Amino acid sequence: MDRKAKAVWQGGLQDGKGTLSTESGVLKESPYSFKTRFENGVTGTNPEELLAAAHAGCFTMALSAELGKVGLKADKLETSGTVTIGQDANGFSISKSHLDLVATIPNADKAKFDAAVKSAEKGCPVSKLFKAEVTVNAKLNS
Repeated sequence: MDRKAKAVWQGGLQDGKGTLSTESGVLKESPYSFKTRFENGVTGTNPEELLAAAHAGCFTMALSAELGKVGLKADKLETSGTVTIGQDANGFSISKSHLDLVATIPNADKAKFDAAVKSAEKGCPVSKLFKAEVTVNAKLNS
């Protein structure tokens, strides 16, 4: 199964602007820029924000599946994701993806819950992405 998105960028790094669109149409020419990536309070999105949302969503679904395997069903799972980007001598990199979970599960066994959380943390496909091989097929039109 493939999921697709498209980025369009015009201009230089700091003065340019871009748009992000997804095949599903949820994002349709959503603006992003240097400012939306590295400054607060600017309207638009950025890759790290989207990664944080993707990680939170993936983990939460994986946790629901893991809970089901041990006979637990949540009334509500609410996960917040934070992706940290920083710069060092080698350039910019994502140094961390952190998830904060608040779970409402009636009569939950704590040991089963903790095991399900650990399993979801390791098994979520987006968690695995942060360690994945990256490939690029580049074509230049001049």
